[in-house]
Amino acid sequence: RPDSIIEGRGVHEVRRRFGEILAKEAPVEADAVVGVPDSAISAAIGYSLASGIPYTEGLIKNRYIGRTFIQPDDALRKVGVGLKYNPLHSNLEGKRVVLVDDSIVRGNTAGPLVDLLRSGGAAEVHVRVASPPVRHPCFLGVDMATRNELVAHRLDVEGIRKWIRADSLAYLSHEGMLEAVGEGLDDRRGRCTACFSGSYPMSIPERLFAEESEKEVLETVWQQKAGV
Repeated sequence: RPDSIIEGRGVHEVRRRFGEILAKEAPVEADAVVGVPDSAISAAIGYSLASGIPYTEGLIKNRYIGRTFIQPDDALRKVGVGLKYNPLHSNLEGKRVVLVDDSIVRGNTAGPLVDLLRSGGAAEVHVRVASPPVRHPCFLGVDMATRNELVAHRLDVEGIRKWIRADSLAYLSHEGMLEAVGEGLDDRRGRCTACFSGSYPMSIPERLFAEESEKEVLETVWQQKAGV
């Protein structure tokens, strides 16, 4: 939540800083900045403030639809995007739009969001992501456990741009993210960037990196070695 406080820093403040740094790292000529509700709104405001491009509402969220990110398969996620958001035509018609999102994980919601903005009249859609590319799986509780499901593991930035049908695509740099997160934070506390950098804060068994088709075999081998 944007009103949360983590390690003495306001979440809204840090997310807004992501957007400000992103605007400096990846500028684009546009008429409006739109954030994906709700998690990217703070970053979109920051992008708008730093770039001078007006912020506007372009996607209206249906509050009665759950998170598309945690749906169990791609088909449900894609259907969920269409049910969850509606484009605001009056704010989009004929405009070059910067769409700010907090992350692109699988890439299966970014494309439909770009399509929604175009259907709402946007002349161009430039996607800006307020985090670095997610290239590595998370083993600490986030629903992204295999490499191949991560679009940034399979494709480079230009490949992802084509995949999501955007006019341009840029991510916040790893250095920019750390700059925003680390401002005023005690370095001794540390931070996990494993999904971006591949550097995990603990040793991860190799079997956990396997794809689903390999995991059953490796699990059996591991159990045999462990004498289970």
